[in-house]
Amino acid sequence: MKTTFGRRTRILAATTATAGLVLVAGCSSDDSGGSGTKTAAGGVEVVKAGQLTTCTHLPYPPFQSEIDGKVQGFDVALIDLVADDLGVKQTIVDQPFENFKTGGSLNAGSCDLAAAGMTITEERKKNVDFSDPYFEATQAVLVDKKSGISSFADLKGKKVGAQAQTTGEDYAKSKGLDPVSFESSDAVLNGLRTGQVEAVVIDYPVVQGWLKDKANAAAFDVAEQINTGEQYGFTVKKGNTKLREAINKAIADAKADGTYKKLYEQWIGPYDESAASASPAA
Repeated sequence: MKTTFGRRTRILAATTATAGLVLVAGCSSDDSGGSGTKTAAGGVEVVKAGQLTTCTHLPYPPFQSEIDGKVQGFDVALIDLVADDLGVKQTIVDQPFENFKTGGSLNAGSCDLAAAGMTITEERKKNVDFSDPYFEATQAVLVDKKSGISSFADLKGKKVGAQAQTTGEDYAKSKGLDPVSFESSDAVLNGLRTGQVEAVVIDYPVVQGWLKDKANAAAFDVAEQINTGEQYGFTVKKGNTKLREAINKAIADAKADGTYKKLYEQWIGPYDESAASASPAA
């Protein structure tokens, strides 16, 4: 499902492997991240020679999920742009969200950055450095069409699901709900399908991806879309300024040359210009 966009030609030649290492990339032999050196173009240090190692938590479509034996999605495609600029190949490590949300994986050298549809929050900024925002996000209430639920206000007294450790879960709790926590977005959807919960609160782009499936569209409705002012960012280890700047440059270039728009339409849906209008991080 990869598409070539002008000067940014790239192929995710990936195969599913073990222990969550799901993108396997080869190494070159030059000084730009080649075999034996951990310095990529622009003096960016990487944890593995020839690679830009990304931590994520699968699945989280349309940002990252396994499709035809490869991890693909909007986040994956954007970080491919960064890797391309650095003269290396992206590899992806699947880990629990908590591992890199707290900066633990970055500090331990498990990965160079984390990309997981992660909302920028002041609390998370204490542990990691965020890139400039790359996506404006909202929450959605997805319900079974037979539930009779038509708004967030109707969730009081209902069985509500959310993905653990996410801002959707935090938002539900902040409004007095006691959501059932699911480990992954797939588990959230399964909980709704099987009647474990009557509604879920989760990022709207994820819901958009689910509703592309005809069976889901026939069974579920978006009861309400909630603007929580959320913005997504990629994260790096505290003080890793060079990599953070490389990510910011790739995001800005993609917005300027039309690549961002094409990737948005490929992975998310009809282009929403406001999604790309997020201001650079302070």
